[in-house]
Amino acid sequence: MDERSGEEFREFMHGRWPSMVRLAYGLTGDQGHAEDVVQAAFARAYASWPRVTRSGNPDAYVRQIVINENRNRFRKRRVPERLTDQLPDRGVADMTGRHDERMALIAALQRLGPRQRAVVVLRYWVGLTETEAAVTLGCSVGTVKSQASRALAALRTSTELVEGGLQ
Repeated sequence: MDERSGEEFREFMHGRWPSMVRLAYGLTGDQGHAEDVVQAAFARAYASWPRVTRSGNPDAYVRQIVINENRNRFRKRRVPERLTDQLPDRGVADMTGRHDERMALIAALQRLGPRQRAVVVLRYWVGLTETEAAVTLGCSVGTVKSQASRALAALRTSTELVEGGLQ
């Protein structure tokens, strides 16, 4: 890759990193996994940057790579965990005051199937139109509409159960 293309990619990556991590966080429910998925996605985008730019919509192209990387992380061999007698250092508390709400949302999203979760994240978290979500997921607009409808109904039921104290 020449220097101009490299600089173009760096600018693109720095500008899109937060939104791609937000997308991956919605898909994975874990900040660390989200960052790993996005890092792998940008590595793939860098390797094929000329093809990404020729696509005419690099944002959509990289979003698709993020979704594919998230799917692929379940196919890869897991690194075994090593248990120790010592607890890890404590993290810094979330100072936004919305941590509980965010965790409830992520927990509800994790109860959805992968396709419904992807539709909800793309439509309502990332803010794509039905058509853009359909193109990103490689399905019809009708499928996006039906999956969104079913997912929102499931989320409403989930919320009612939590508020009713049944969970």
